[in-house]
Amino acid sequence: MHSAARQYARYNIPRYTSYPTAADFSPRVTANDHAGWLAGLGRRESVSVYLHVPYCREICLYCGCNTKMAVRNDVVAAYRRALEAEIDLVAGLIDRKPGIARLHWGGGTPSILGLDGLQSVIAALRRQFVFADNFEHAIELDPRYVTAELAKGLVDLGIGRASLGVQDLNPLVQAAIGRIQPVAIVESAVARLREAGIQNLNFDLMYGLPLQTQDSIRKTCALVCAMAPDRIACFGYAHLPRLKANQRRIDKSKLPSQDQRIDQAELIAEELVHFGYMRIGIDHFAKPSDALAAAASTGKLHRNFQGYTNDDRPVLLGFGASSISTFAEGFVQNISDVPKYMRAIETGTLATSRGCRLDAEDRLRGRIIERLMCDFAIDFGKVAPHTDFSDEFAMLEPMIRDGLVELRGQKLIVTKIGRPVVRVIAAAFDTYRRPETAQFSKAI
Repeated sequence: MHSAARQYARYNIPRYTSYPTAADFSPRVTANDHAGWLAGLGRRESVSVYLHVPYCREICLYCGCNTKMAVRNDVVAAYRRALEAEIDLVAGLIDRKPGIARLHWGGGTPSILGLDGLQSVIAALRRQFVFADNFEHAIELDPRYVTAELAKGLVDLGIGRASLGVQDLNPLVQAAIGRIQPVAIVESAVARLREAGIQNLNFDLMYGLPLQTQDSIRKTCALVCAMAPDRIACFGYAHLPRLKANQRRIDKSKLPSQDQRIDQAELIAEELVHFGYMRIGIDHFAKPSDALAAAASTGKLHRNFQGYTNDDRPVLLGFGASSISTFAEGFVQNISDVPKYMRAIETGTLATSRGCRLDAEDRLRGRIIERLMCDFAIDFGKVAPHTDFSDEFAMLEPMIRDGLVELRGQKLIVTKIGRPVVRVIAAAFDTYRRPETAQFSKAI
């Protein structure tokens, strides 16, 4: 990374997978708001659906997700029934059911429901909604639990894309983060999925993990690229032991320094580009033939709670504990605590816990931040010709002097050396952002 950008990489900044960010959600948005926004949906408006399954067989030490360990199958089955009940509840509040264009399973480990459980939830969706032709159906998987039977079953369910949590392939790093999965296990998972017919594969990688080195990262990248996933997402580990008890078992002394984190992020990008991947935004990579690369090249890239996407649906319906729904009017998030979520659904009420209403300025600033994160440029003459951003430009002045940003008339351009810290640049347009706190991850 260029020396001018390094000072900004230390800032704690939101990832901007939404605007306003989830940190700015408030309990002032209630189940009544949620119900009203659902009632306003129209049949001609296709939507995306996210299903959250907050269970894993074991909890990895690095994990920052809303998930818990499931020891008993009856607990998982009870959650599945609550998920189906929520689907029925939500659908009952929509007068004209929209079509589902995209369906994404996240977690946790969604396959913990079992093939019968996954089929049961899909059946609940099919009873209440119409699936669009050629809808995209994706699932997040733990490579350690991908059997040939599971792979074939997923294809039978119509799943065409799978995202594998790889993180790192070095045995020492895996031991330090409590996720032992030798290369052979990942290779077997990939082979089983492809043999079954799932050709679209995503890998998740991480940097900033304990015991990672430049050499180990190079080897991980080489091994990953040999398996040729279509997309790779690479995220920086956020060490927040105050918020995540499992992270307290990670030896902080084994974590890389901030400068080392920056070097690791840059190295991964260099290696993946070397192996033929196209860099998408700040932390995604795709084969040039992939739809995500096409979206990035044509200005049609978007950003949502799963990261960079070519999904342009304005409405996302989230089901399950902690899931977030997106409407034209705002965001709503379900209760994160699983027992409380289930009790709410059992009483026949929406499990809404908080959210955020959007006004015209929020939508405008959200569009500006999204385009900066996706295109590294914004033309204010086209997007907001009558809005004064002189205060924001003044905030960016140090970064302009450092060569990270350029102002050409009404167009703001993030330079090549400024791209790694585009989150910091985007933050200038975030009116919700409070003084810097450790609740957000480092920019790198």
